[in-house]
Amino acid sequence: MTVESNSSLRGALMVAGTTSDAGKSVMVAGLCRWLSRQGVSVAPFKAQNMSLNSFVTRDGAEIGRAQAMQARAARVEPEAAMNPVLLKPGTDRTSQVVLMGRPFAEAGAMDYGDLTPRLLPVVLEALADLRSRFDVVICEGAGSPAEINLRHRDITNLGLARPAGLPVLVVGDIDRGGVFAALHGTLALLDADDQKHISGFVINKFRGDPALLDSGLGMIRKITGRPVLGVLPYLTGLWLDVEDSLDLEKDRGPMRPPLGSDVIRVSVPRLPRLSNITDIDALAAEPGVVVRLVHHGAEIAGSDLVVLPGTRATVNDLAWLRSTGLADAIVAHASAGLPVLGICGGHQMLGRLVSDEVESRQGTVAGLGLLPTRTEFGAQKVLARPAGEALGQPVHGYEIHHGVVTLDPEAPESDRNGAEEFLDGWRSGPVRGTTWHGALENDGFRRAYLTEVAGLSGRDGFVVAPDTSFEALREARLDSLADMVADHLDVKAVEHLINEGVPAGLPFVPPGRP
Repeated sequence: MTVESNSSLRGALMVAGTTSDAGKSVMVAGLCRWLSRQGVSVAPFKAQNMSLNSFVTRDGAEIGRAQAMQARAARVEPEAAMNPVLLKPGTDRTSQVVLMGRPFAEAGAMDYGDLTPRLLPVVLEALADLRSRFDVVICEGAGSPAEINLRHRDITNLGLARPAGLPVLVVGDIDRGGVFAALHGTLALLDADDQKHISGFVINKFRGDPALLDSGLGMIRKITGRPVLGVLPYLTGLWLDVEDSLDLEKDRGPMRPPLGSDVIRVSVPRLPRLSNITDIDALAAEPGVVVRLVHHGAEIAGSDLVVLPGTRATVNDLAWLRSTGLADAIVAHASAGLPVLGICGGHQMLGRLVSDEVESRQGTVAGLGLLPTRTEFGAQKVLARPAGEALGQPVHGYEIHHGVVTLDPEAPESDRNGAEEFLDGWRSGPVRGTTWHGALENDGFRRAYLTEVAGLSGRDGFVVAPDTSFEALREARLDSLADMVADHLDVKAVEHLINEGVPAGLPFVPPGRP
Protein backbone atom coordinates (compact mmCIF):
# COMPACT_ATOMS: atom_id res chain seq x y z
CA MET A 1 0.00 0.00 0.00
CA THR A 2 1.17 3.50 -0.89
CA VAL A 3 -0.77 6.50 0.44
CA GLU A 4 -0.74 9.73 -1.54
CA SER A 5 0.03 12.88 0.45
CA ASN A 6 0.94 16.51 -0.07
CA SER A 7 2.62 16.79 3.33
CA SER A 8 6.07 18.32 3.69
CA LEU A 9 6.68 16.16 6.77
CA ARG A 10 9.10 13.28 6.08
CA GLY A 11 10.86 10.95 8.47
CA ALA A 12 10.43 8.56 11.35
CA LEU A 13 10.33 8.61 15.14
CA MET A 14 10.52 5.97 17.86
CA VAL A 15 8.43 5.96 21.04
CA ALA A 16 10.12 3.93 23.78
CA GLY A 17 9.12 3.52 27.41
CA THR A 18 10.72 3.27 30.83
CA THR A 19 8.65 0.11 31.43
CA SER A 20 6.05 -2.11 29.85
CA ASP A 21 2.61 -0.47 29.94
CA ALA A 22 4.11 3.03 30.14
CA GLY A 23 1.82 4.13 27.32
CA LYS A 24 3.86 3.49 24.18
CA SER A 25 1.05 1.83 22.21
CA VAL A 26 -1.54 4.50 22.90
CA MET A 27 0.91 7.32 22.23
CA VAL A 28 1.84 5.79 18.87
CA ALA A 29 -1.86 5.46 18.07
CA GLY A 30 -2.47 9.06 19.10
CA LEU A 31 0.41 10.32 16.97
CA CYS A 32 -0.79 8.28 14.00
CA ARG A 33 -4.34 9.66 14.21
CA TRP A 34 -3.10 13.21 14.83
CA LEU A 35 -0.77 13.07 11.82
CA SER A 36 -3.48 11.53 9.66
CA ARG A 37 -5.75 14.44 10.56
CA GLN A 38 -3.05 16.80 9.21
CA GLY A 39 -3.10 15.02 5.86
CA VAL A 40 0.15 13.15 6.53
CA SER A 41 0.41 9.60 5.26
CA VAL A 42 1.61 7.69 8.31
CA ALA A 43 2.23 4.06 9.26
CA PRO A 44 2.89 2.40 12.63
CA PHE A 45 5.78 0.00 13.14
CA LYS A 46 6.86 -2.34 15.92
CA ALA A 47 9.87 -4.43 15.03
CA GLN A 48 9.30 -7.14 17.61
CA ASN A 49 6.13 -7.61 19.59
CA MET A 50 5.51 -10.18 22.32
CA SER A 51 1.77 -10.61 22.55
CA LEU A 52 -1.01 -13.18 22.56
CA ASN A 53 -3.37 -10.58 21.11
CA SER A 54 -2.97 -10.76 17.36
CA PHE A 55 -4.82 -9.94 14.16
CA VAL A 56 -5.01 -11.29 10.61
CA THR A 57 -4.43 -8.90 7.70
CA ARG A 58 -6.39 -9.09 4.47
CA ASP A 59 -3.65 -11.12 2.82
CA GLY A 60 -3.57 -13.65 5.67
CA ALA A 61 -0.59 -12.40 7.71
CA GLU A 62 -0.59 -12.44 11.52
CA ILE A 63 0.53 -9.28 13.34
CA GLY A 64 0.11 -7.80 16.81
CA ARG A 65 -3.37 -6.50 17.49
CA ALA A 66 -1.92 -3.20 18.74
CA GLN A 67 -0.33 -2.56 15.33
CA ALA A 68 -3.67 -3.27 13.66
CA MET A 69 -5.25 -0.72 16.02
CA GLN A 70 -2.50 1.79 15.25
CA ALA A 71 -3.01 1.24 11.52
CA ARG A 72 -6.70 1.99 12.06
CA ALA A 73 -5.63 5.18 13.86
CA ALA A 74 -3.51 6.06 10.83
CA ARG A 75 -6.47 5.23 8.55
CA VAL A 76 -4.45 2.68 6.57
CA GLU A 77 -4.77 -1.05 6.05
CA PRO A 78 -2.75 -3.21 8.48
CA GLU A 79 0.07 -5.23 6.90
CA ALA A 80 2.85 -7.59 7.93
CA ALA A 81 5.58 -4.95 7.49
CA MET A 82 4.10 -3.03 10.45
CA ASN A 83 5.07 -5.87 12.83
CA PRO A 84 7.68 -8.07 11.16
CA VAL A 85 8.44 -10.17 14.29
CA LEU A 86 5.66 -11.38 16.60
CA LEU A 87 6.43 -13.60 19.59
CA LYS A 88 3.50 -15.65 20.93
CA PRO A 89 4.35 -17.27 24.28
CA GLY A 90 3.19 -20.87 24.66
CA THR A 91 4.83 -21.45 28.04
CA ASP A 92 6.89 -19.36 30.44
CA ARG A 93 10.00 -20.40 28.50
CA THR A 94 9.02 -20.80 24.85
CA SER A 95 7.34 -18.72 22.16
CA GLN A 96 6.25 -19.18 18.59
CA VAL A 97 8.17 -16.77 16.37
CA VAL A 98 6.00 -15.28 13.62
CA LEU A 99 8.08 -13.63 10.88
CA MET A 100 6.42 -11.30 8.38
CA GLY A 101 3.07 -12.73 9.35
CA ARG A 102 3.92 -16.45 9.11
CA PRO A 103 5.08 -19.03 11.67
CA PHE A 104 8.87 -19.22 11.53
CA ALA A 105 10.18 -21.10 14.58
CA GLU A 106 9.63 -22.13 18.18
CA ALA A 107 12.24 -20.55 20.41
CA GLY A 108 13.15 -20.62 24.07
CA ALA A 109 13.97 -17.51 26.06
CA MET A 110 17.69 -18.28 25.94
CA ASP A 111 18.06 -19.43 22.33
CA TYR A 112 15.94 -16.64 20.83
CA GLY A 113 19.08 -14.52 20.84
CA ASP A 114 20.59 -16.90 18.29
CA LEU A 115 17.80 -15.93 15.89
CA THR A 116 18.10 -12.16 16.15
CA PRO A 117 21.01 -11.79 13.69
CA ARG A 118 18.72 -13.39 11.11
CA LEU A 119 15.72 -11.29 12.14
CA LEU A 120 17.33 -7.83 12.19
CA PRO A 121 17.83 -7.59 8.38
CA VAL A 122 14.15 -8.48 7.89
CA VAL A 123 13.15 -5.81 10.43
CA LEU A 124 15.28 -3.14 8.78
CA GLU A 125 13.96 -4.05 5.34
CA ALA A 126 10.36 -3.84 6.55
CA LEU A 127 10.97 -0.41 8.09
CA ALA A 128 12.72 0.84 4.95
CA ASP A 129 9.81 -0.42 2.85
CA LEU A 130 7.28 1.51 4.97
CA ARG A 131 9.42 4.64 4.89
CA SER A 132 9.52 4.45 1.09
CA ARG A 133 5.71 4.39 0.89
CA PHE A 134 4.62 6.70 3.72
CA ASP A 135 5.57 10.24 4.72
CA VAL A 136 6.10 9.28 8.35
CA VAL A 137 6.59 6.03 10.27
CA ILE A 138 5.99 6.06 14.03
CA CYS A 139 7.91 3.19 15.62
CA GLU A 140 7.08 1.63 18.97
CA GLY A 141 9.73 0.16 21.20
CA ALA A 142 9.19 -2.84 23.47
CA GLY A 143 9.54 -3.09 27.23
CA SER A 144 12.38 -0.74 28.16
CA PRO A 145 15.52 0.22 26.22
CA ALA A 146 17.44 -0.06 29.49
CA GLU A 147 17.18 -3.86 29.69
CA ILE A 148 20.97 -4.10 29.72
CA ASN A 149 20.95 -7.89 29.90
CA LEU A 150 19.19 -8.03 26.51
CA ARG A 151 20.92 -5.18 24.67
CA HIS A 152 23.19 -7.52 22.68
CA ARG A 153 20.16 -9.06 20.96
CA ASP A 154 17.86 -6.04 20.84
CA ILE A 155 16.15 -5.47 17.50
CA THR A 156 13.28 -3.24 18.60
CA ASN A 157 14.63 -0.45 20.85
CA LEU A 158 18.08 1.09 20.43
CA GLY A 159 19.12 -1.99 18.47
CA LEU A 160 16.76 -0.65 15.79
CA ALA A 161 17.07 3.10 16.41
CA ARG A 162 20.83 3.15 15.85
CA PRO A 163 21.01 1.40 12.46
CA ALA A 164 17.85 3.18 11.29
CA GLY A 165 18.98 6.61 12.56
CA LEU A 166 15.81 7.23 14.61
CA PRO A 167 15.26 9.92 17.23
CA VAL A 168 13.69 8.38 20.33
CA LEU A 169 11.16 9.75 22.80
CA VAL A 170 11.04 7.94 26.15
CA VAL A 171 7.65 7.75 27.87
CA GLY A 172 7.42 7.40 31.65
CA ASP A 173 4.32 6.42 33.64
CA ILE A 174 3.92 8.86 36.52
CA ASP A 175 0.97 6.88 37.92
CA ARG A 176 3.46 4.23 39.12
CA GLY A 177 5.56 6.81 40.96
CA GLY A 178 9.25 7.59 40.57
CA VAL A 179 8.89 8.89 37.03
CA PHE A 180 11.89 11.26 37.16
CA ALA A 181 14.12 8.47 38.46
CA ALA A 182 12.82 6.20 35.70
CA LEU A 183 13.52 8.74 32.97
CA HIS A 184 16.99 9.58 34.24
CA GLY A 185 17.85 5.96 35.02
CA THR A 186 16.76 4.74 31.59
CA LEU A 187 19.06 7.24 29.90
CA ALA A 188 21.96 6.72 32.31
CA LEU A 189 22.03 2.94 31.74
CA LEU A 190 22.63 3.34 27.99
CA ASP A 191 26.05 3.56 26.38
CA ALA A 192 27.15 6.80 24.76
CA ASP A 193 26.11 5.84 21.22
CA ASP A 194 22.67 4.73 22.37
CA GLN A 195 22.20 7.88 24.46
CA LYS A 196 22.72 10.04 21.37
CA HIS A 197 19.34 8.87 20.06
CA ILE A 198 17.32 9.72 23.20
CA SER A 199 15.93 13.06 22.10
CA GLY A 200 13.32 13.85 24.73
CA PHE A 201 10.89 12.59 27.33
CA VAL A 202 7.11 12.38 27.75
CA ILE A 203 5.34 11.94 31.08
CA ASN A 204 2.15 9.90 30.85
CA LYS A 205 -0.92 9.26 33.03
CA PHE A 206 -0.70 12.45 35.10
CA ARG A 207 -3.59 13.33 37.40
CA GLY A 208 -3.83 16.92 38.59
CA ASP A 209 -2.39 20.32 37.71
CA PRO A 210 0.66 19.99 35.42
CA ALA A 211 2.07 23.16 36.96
CA LEU A 212 3.01 21.02 39.96
CA LEU A 213 5.64 19.36 37.77
CA ASP A 214 7.25 22.50 36.39
CA SER A 215 10.27 22.52 38.69
CA GLY A 216 10.86 18.81 38.12
CA LEU A 217 10.68 19.25 34.35
CA GLY A 218 13.31 21.93 34.55
CA MET A 219 15.57 19.79 36.71
CA ILE A 220 15.31 16.70 34.49
CA ARG A 221 16.25 18.84 31.49
CA LYS A 222 19.24 20.29 33.35
CA ILE A 223 20.41 16.85 34.52
CA THR A 224 19.95 15.03 31.19
CA GLY A 225 20.12 17.76 28.55
CA ARG A 226 16.80 16.50 27.16
CA PRO A 227 13.43 18.29 27.28
CA VAL A 228 10.14 16.88 28.46
CA LEU A 229 7.94 17.38 25.39
CA GLY A 230 4.63 16.75 27.07
CA VAL A 231 2.71 15.79 30.18
CA LEU A 232 -0.19 13.58 29.09
CA PRO A 233 -3.27 13.26 31.30
CA TYR A 234 -4.63 10.03 32.72
CA LEU A 235 -7.43 8.87 30.43
CA THR A 236 -9.97 6.36 31.75
CA GLY A 237 -11.89 3.71 29.85
CA LEU A 238 -9.57 3.52 26.82
CA TRP A 239 -9.21 -0.28 26.67
CA LEU A 240 -7.85 -0.09 23.14
CA ASP A 241 -6.89 -3.52 21.77
CA VAL A 242 -4.51 -4.15 24.65
CA GLU A 243 -1.64 -6.59 24.29
CA ASP A 244 0.33 -6.24 27.50
CA SER A 245 -0.53 -8.66 30.30
CA LEU A 246 -0.37 -5.72 32.70
CA ASP A 247 -3.41 -4.24 30.94
CA LEU A 248 -5.71 -7.23 31.17
CA GLU A 249 -6.94 -6.77 34.72
CA LYS A 250 -7.61 -3.07 34.32
CA ASP A 251 -11.08 -1.61 34.65
CA ARG A 252 -12.78 -1.07 31.33
CA GLY A 253 -14.55 1.94 32.80
CA PRO A 254 -18.05 2.15 34.27
CA MET A 255 -20.83 0.04 32.82
CA ARG A 256 -23.01 2.01 30.45
CA PRO A 257 -26.43 2.43 32.14
CA PRO A 258 -28.95 -0.28 31.23
CA LEU A 259 -31.93 0.61 29.08
CA GLY A 260 -34.20 -1.73 31.02
CA SER A 261 -34.55 -3.08 34.53
CA ASP A 262 -32.08 -5.95 34.16
CA VAL A 263 -28.39 -6.26 33.38
CA ILE A 264 -26.49 -9.18 31.85
CA ARG A 265 -23.45 -10.42 33.76
CA VAL A 266 -20.68 -12.00 31.70
CA SER A 267 -17.85 -14.04 33.24
CA VAL A 268 -14.66 -14.67 31.30
CA PRO A 269 -12.09 -17.14 32.72
CA ARG A 270 -8.72 -15.42 33.00
CA LEU A 271 -6.76 -18.20 31.31
CA PRO A 272 -2.97 -18.15 31.90
CA ARG A 273 -2.33 -18.06 28.12
CA LEU A 274 -5.45 -16.11 27.23
CA SER A 275 -5.31 -14.66 23.72
CA ASN A 276 -7.34 -12.11 21.79
CA ILE A 277 -9.16 -10.87 24.85
CA THR A 278 -10.41 -8.04 22.63
CA ASP A 279 -13.22 -10.42 21.65
CA ILE A 280 -15.07 -9.34 24.79
CA ASP A 281 -14.55 -5.59 24.38
CA ALA A 282 -17.66 -5.20 22.26
CA LEU A 283 -19.78 -6.84 24.97
CA ALA A 284 -18.39 -4.42 27.56
CA ALA A 285 -19.39 -1.53 25.29
CA GLU A 286 -23.08 -2.44 25.46
CA PRO A 287 -25.43 -0.65 27.91
CA GLY A 288 -26.37 -2.93 30.78
CA VAL A 289 -23.67 -5.54 30.15
CA VAL A 290 -21.15 -6.20 32.94
CA VAL A 291 -18.01 -8.09 31.88
CA ARG A 292 -15.42 -9.38 34.35
CA LEU A 293 -12.45 -11.71 34.30
CA VAL A 294 -12.75 -14.58 36.80
CA HIS A 295 -10.11 -16.80 38.38
CA HIS A 296 -12.10 -19.39 40.36
CA GLY A 297 -15.22 -21.48 39.83
CA ALA A 298 -17.17 -19.79 42.63
CA GLU A 299 -16.98 -16.47 40.77
CA ILE A 300 -19.27 -17.76 38.03
CA ALA A 301 -22.24 -17.91 40.42
CA GLY A 302 -24.89 -15.45 39.29
CA SER A 303 -23.48 -15.10 35.77
CA ASP A 304 -25.81 -15.03 32.80
CA LEU A 305 -23.16 -15.83 30.19
CA VAL A 306 -19.76 -17.48 30.32
CA VAL A 307 -17.37 -16.63 27.49
CA LEU A 308 -14.47 -19.07 27.21
CA PRO A 309 -11.86 -17.06 25.30
CA GLY A 310 -9.00 -17.94 23.00
CA THR A 311 -5.70 -19.32 24.25
CA ARG A 312 -2.24 -20.10 22.91
CA ALA A 313 -2.15 -23.25 25.10
CA THR A 314 -5.46 -25.08 24.91
CA VAL A 315 -4.44 -28.26 26.72
CA ASN A 316 -2.52 -26.53 29.50
CA ASP A 317 -5.24 -23.93 30.06
CA LEU A 318 -7.85 -26.70 30.11
CA ALA A 319 -5.91 -28.26 32.98
CA TRP A 320 -5.90 -24.86 34.71
CA LEU A 321 -9.69 -24.66 34.34
CA ARG A 322 -9.98 -27.96 36.16
CA SER A 323 -7.53 -26.98 38.90
CA THR A 324 -9.45 -23.79 39.71
CA GLY A 325 -12.91 -25.33 39.74
CA LEU A 326 -13.88 -23.31 36.68
CA ALA A 327 -14.34 -26.40 34.51
CA ASP A 328 -16.98 -27.85 36.86
CA ALA A 329 -18.64 -24.45 37.23
CA ILE A 330 -18.89 -23.99 33.45
CA VAL A 331 -20.37 -27.47 32.99
CA ALA A 332 -22.90 -26.77 35.77
CA HIS A 333 -23.74 -23.42 34.20
CA ALA A 334 -24.47 -25.02 30.82
CA SER A 335 -26.36 -27.93 32.44
CA ALA A 336 -28.69 -25.36 34.00
CA GLY A 337 -29.59 -24.19 30.48
CA LEU A 338 -27.49 -21.03 30.70
CA PRO A 339 -25.44 -19.87 27.71
CA VAL A 340 -21.74 -20.55 27.15
CA LEU A 341 -19.77 -19.13 24.21
CA GLY A 342 -16.38 -20.60 23.33
CA ILE A 343 -14.09 -18.71 20.96
CA CYS A 344 -11.20 -20.42 19.15
CA GLY A 345 -9.25 -22.19 21.94
CA GLY A 346 -12.31 -21.85 24.15
CA HIS A 347 -14.33 -23.58 21.46
CA GLN A 348 -11.79 -26.41 21.38
CA MET A 349 -12.11 -26.89 25.15
CA LEU A 350 -15.90 -27.31 24.91
CA GLY A 351 -15.64 -30.56 22.95
CA ARG A 352 -15.20 -34.16 24.08
CA LEU A 353 -11.52 -34.57 23.14
CA VAL A 354 -8.49 -32.47 22.26
CA SER A 355 -5.66 -34.21 20.42
CA ASP A 356 -2.53 -32.06 20.47
CA GLU A 357 0.87 -33.12 19.19
CA VAL A 358 1.74 -29.57 18.09
CA GLU A 359 1.45 -27.00 20.91
CA SER A 360 1.54 -28.97 24.17
CA ARG A 361 2.51 -32.34 22.63
CA GLN A 362 0.47 -34.03 25.37
CA GLY A 363 -1.52 -36.26 23.07
CA THR A 364 -5.26 -36.68 23.56
CA VAL A 365 -6.99 -35.25 26.62
CA ALA A 366 -10.63 -34.94 27.63
CA GLY A 367 -12.46 -31.69 26.98
CA LEU A 368 -15.43 -30.29 28.89
CA GLY A 369 -17.87 -32.47 26.93
CA LEU A 370 -20.37 -29.68 26.26
CA LEU A 371 -20.19 -30.13 22.49
CA PRO A 372 -20.11 -33.46 20.57
CA THR A 373 -16.82 -32.48 18.91
CA ARG A 374 -13.13 -33.26 18.92
CA THR A 375 -10.13 -31.08 18.07
CA GLU A 376 -7.09 -32.24 16.11
CA PHE A 377 -4.06 -29.97 16.11
CA GLY A 378 -2.24 -29.65 12.81
CA ALA A 379 1.21 -28.27 12.03
CA GLN A 380 -0.24 -25.73 9.59
CA LYS A 381 -1.64 -22.61 11.25
CA VAL A 382 -4.98 -21.43 9.84
CA LEU A 383 -4.97 -17.67 9.16
CA ALA A 384 -8.09 -16.32 7.48
CA ARG A 385 -10.63 -13.49 7.31
CA PRO A 386 -13.97 -15.35 6.94
CA ALA A 387 -17.45 -13.93 6.49
CA GLY A 388 -20.85 -15.57 6.88
CA GLU A 389 -24.17 -15.36 8.70
CA ALA A 390 -25.46 -16.31 12.12
CA LEU A 391 -28.68 -15.55 13.99
CA GLY A 392 -29.97 -13.94 10.81
CA GLN A 393 -27.15 -11.38 10.78
CA PRO A 394 -24.07 -10.93 8.57
CA VAL A 395 -20.83 -11.67 10.41
CA HIS A 396 -17.17 -11.25 9.56
CA GLY A 397 -14.17 -12.14 11.70
CA TYR A 398 -10.70 -13.60 11.60
CA GLU A 399 -9.17 -17.01 12.38
CA ILE A 400 -5.83 -17.86 14.03
CA HIS A 401 -5.53 -21.50 15.09
CA HIS A 402 -3.75 -24.84 14.74
CA GLY A 403 -6.67 -26.86 16.09
CA VAL A 404 -9.43 -28.06 13.74
CA VAL A 405 -12.79 -28.85 15.35
CA THR A 406 -15.06 -31.53 13.88
CA LEU A 407 -17.96 -33.65 15.08
CA ASP A 408 -16.66 -36.62 17.04
CA PRO A 409 -17.82 -39.86 15.35
CA GLU A 410 -17.69 -41.57 18.74
CA ALA A 411 -20.09 -39.08 20.33
CA PRO A 412 -23.62 -40.41 20.94
CA GLU A 413 -25.67 -40.19 17.77
CA SER A 414 -28.33 -38.14 19.53
CA ASP A 415 -25.73 -35.53 20.49
CA ARG A 416 -24.33 -35.36 16.98
CA ASN A 417 -27.77 -35.06 15.45
CA GLY A 418 -28.62 -32.29 17.90
CA ALA A 419 -25.57 -30.21 16.93
CA GLU A 420 -25.82 -27.34 14.48
CA GLU A 421 -23.09 -25.49 12.60
CA PHE A 422 -22.24 -22.01 13.88
CA LEU A 423 -19.58 -19.69 12.36
CA ASP A 424 -17.26 -22.55 11.39
CA GLY A 425 -17.98 -24.06 14.79
CA TRP A 426 -20.83 -25.86 16.51
CA ARG A 427 -23.85 -25.27 18.68
CA SER A 428 -25.66 -27.65 21.01
CA GLY A 429 -28.41 -26.35 23.30
CA PRO A 430 -27.24 -23.20 25.11
CA VAL A 431 -23.58 -23.83 24.18
CA ARG A 432 -22.03 -22.21 21.11
CA GLY A 433 -18.47 -22.47 19.85
CA THR A 434 -16.77 -20.65 16.98
CA THR A 435 -13.30 -20.49 15.49
CA TRP A 436 -13.88 -16.84 14.59
CA HIS A 437 -12.38 -13.99 16.56
CA GLY A 438 -14.06 -10.60 16.19
CA ALA A 439 -17.59 -11.93 15.64
CA LEU A 440 -18.98 -9.89 18.54
CA GLU A 441 -17.73 -6.69 16.91
CA ASN A 442 -20.54 -7.10 14.36
CA ASP A 443 -23.29 -4.92 15.83
CA GLY A 444 -26.31 -6.77 14.44
CA PHE A 445 -25.01 -10.19 15.44
CA ARG A 446 -24.02 -8.98 18.92
CA ARG A 447 -27.54 -7.61 19.51
CA ALA A 448 -29.12 -10.85 18.32
CA TYR A 449 -26.86 -12.92 20.56
CA LEU A 450 -27.50 -10.74 23.61
CA THR A 451 -31.22 -11.12 22.95
CA GLU A 452 -30.75 -14.90 22.99
CA VAL A 453 -28.66 -14.70 26.18
CA ALA A 454 -31.30 -12.59 27.91
CA GLY A 455 -33.98 -15.13 26.99
CA LEU A 456 -31.96 -18.15 28.15
CA SER A 457 -30.95 -16.50 31.42
CA GLY A 458 -34.40 -15.18 32.25
CA ARG A 459 -33.38 -11.53 32.08
CA ASP A 460 -36.75 -10.35 30.78
CA GLY A 461 -36.01 -6.78 31.84
CA PHE A 462 -32.85 -6.52 29.76
CA VAL A 463 -33.23 -4.25 26.75
CA VAL A 464 -30.73 -4.55 23.91
CA ALA A 465 -29.51 -1.15 22.75
CA PRO A 466 -30.62 -0.59 19.15
CA ASP A 467 -27.81 1.77 18.17
CA THR A 468 -24.51 0.78 19.80
CA SER A 469 -21.78 0.98 17.15
CA PHE A 470 -18.56 -0.64 18.28
CA GLU A 471 -16.77 0.84 15.27
CA ALA A 472 -17.91 4.34 16.21
CA LEU A 473 -16.82 3.80 19.81
CA ARG A 474 -13.37 2.66 18.69
CA GLU A 475 -13.05 5.66 16.39
CA ALA A 476 -14.06 8.02 19.20
CA ARG A 477 -11.36 6.56 21.42
CA LEU A 478 -8.73 7.00 18.72
CA ASP A 479 -9.85 10.58 18.21
CA SER A 480 -9.53 11.20 21.95
CA LEU A 481 -5.91 10.05 21.75
CA ALA A 482 -5.26 12.45 18.87
CA ASP A 483 -6.86 15.25 20.90
CA MET A 484 -4.56 14.38 23.80
CA VAL A 485 -1.52 14.60 21.53
CA ALA A 486 -2.65 17.94 20.07
CA ASP A 487 -3.46 19.45 23.47
CA HIS A 488 -0.65 18.14 25.67
CA LEU A 489 2.36 17.34 23.47
CA ASP A 490 4.78 19.84 21.95
CA VAL A 491 3.80 18.83 18.44
CA LYS A 492 6.11 21.38 16.80
CA ALA A 493 9.07 19.80 18.57
CA VAL A 494 7.85 16.34 17.53
CA GLU A 495 7.53 17.46 13.90
CA HIS A 496 11.06 18.85 14.06
CA LEU A 497 12.40 15.50 15.29
CA ILE A 498 10.57 13.67 12.52
CA ASN A 499 11.91 15.99 9.82
CA GLU A 500 15.43 16.62 11.12
CA GLY A 501 16.23 13.34 12.89
CA VAL A 502 18.50 12.88 15.88
CA PRO A 503 19.57 16.24 17.38
CA ALA A 504 23.28 16.97 17.45
CA GLY A 505 25.21 17.60 20.62
CA LEU A 506 23.07 15.75 23.16
CA PRO A 507 25.20 15.23 26.29
CA PHE A 508 26.29 11.91 27.73
CA VAL A 509 24.82 11.10 31.15
CA PRO A 510 27.01 8.83 33.30
CA PRO A 511 27.56 6.08 34.19
CA GLY A 512 26.39 4.56 30.89
CA ARG A 513 25.90 0.89 30.15
CA PRO A 514 28.18 -1.32 32.27
